[in-house]
Amino acid sequence: MTTQPNVSVIVATYNSSDFVIETLESIKSQTYPSIELIISDDASSDTTVALCRTWLDQHKNRFVKTTLLTVPVNTGVSANCNRSMAATGSQWIKFIAGDDVLLPTCIEDNMSFVQDKPQIQILFSKVKVYKNTFETTNFIRVVPDQYPNNVMHPDMSASDQFKKLLLSDRISYTPSFFFKKEAVLAVGGYDEANTAVEDYPMWLKLTRAGIRLDFMEKVTVGYRQHNKALNNIETNVLFKPMELRTFSFRKKYVHPLLPWDIAYAERWQMGVKKLVHLAGMNIQNTISQGLYRFLTVYANPFQYVISFRKKFLKAARTNTFYAN
Repeated sequence: MTTQPNVSVIVATYNSSDFVIETLESIKSQTYPSIELIISDDASSDTTVALCRTWLDQHKNRFVKTTLLTVPVNTGVSANCNRSMAATGSQWIKFIAGDDVLLPTCIEDNMSFVQDKPQIQILFSKVKVYKNTFETTNFIRVVPDQYPNNVMHPDMSASDQFKKLLLSDRISYTPSFFFKKEAVLAVGGYDEANTAVEDYPMWLKLTRAGIRLDFMEKVTVGYRQHNKALNNIETNVLFKPMELRTFSFRKKYVHPLLPWDIAYAERWQMGVKKLVHLAGMNIQNTISQGLYRFLTVYANPFQYVISFRKKFLKAARTNTFYAN
């Protein structure tokens, strides 16, 4: 009988007491047997740690190994990711937030896909999005819905993906992230200086280093939208408020790598977003949508430079940055 390699499942928690038991139960119910479970709590002020400790005492025999990591002060998601990775003993790692769930065959599906494919180091898959609870009546959609005509297209190289990702973070299915530990460590792990966003800088670091992001067309994770989520995917707004928090990262690290017209077009758009947010108009209705589109597109002078390049300059038409 062949022994299956261990997989480390890391649960990142912060004030997750309302949901974390459901997350842990979904890991316990995995069809894949050889799982190392690590819970890494980032100084929760609720009963998350106590709940996890009790649950681990009851179910630790299900796992190859269990670990509960705690810290006295909140360090941010990036530091929590690095800390928990350092505690793993497996080659393959699956992150899951303390309010989401793994579908029953998640680990088995991922491991089956990467088996005999040594070129794959980073793997994404589809995610089911729900509102508040994982009941059928609260199902919203599956993301992504445009595969393979997106950044994960099989014809794209890591370099192509890097350029596409410089334009924007096009990965809306981050909860499915499954990876080789050595690949993430090879690019220096997560950047702890970026406390507002941890995943987008990682995608850029990986693809810039020539590590391709691969995709499996299966649904593996359930993602929960709720008001307490730090990165909650809003459905009734013109743009995600998180964009305002993460723009400083793009301005400092991404814009110097973009053509000047594209960078300044985004800066114009961000100025509009700030005004719309301050005016309380970041909501999907006819007036807000019309005004937002006019200010970000038709009143944006840099959009006309981009349109001119796309239409009249042959070099631009074959440039990945202009081939949206």
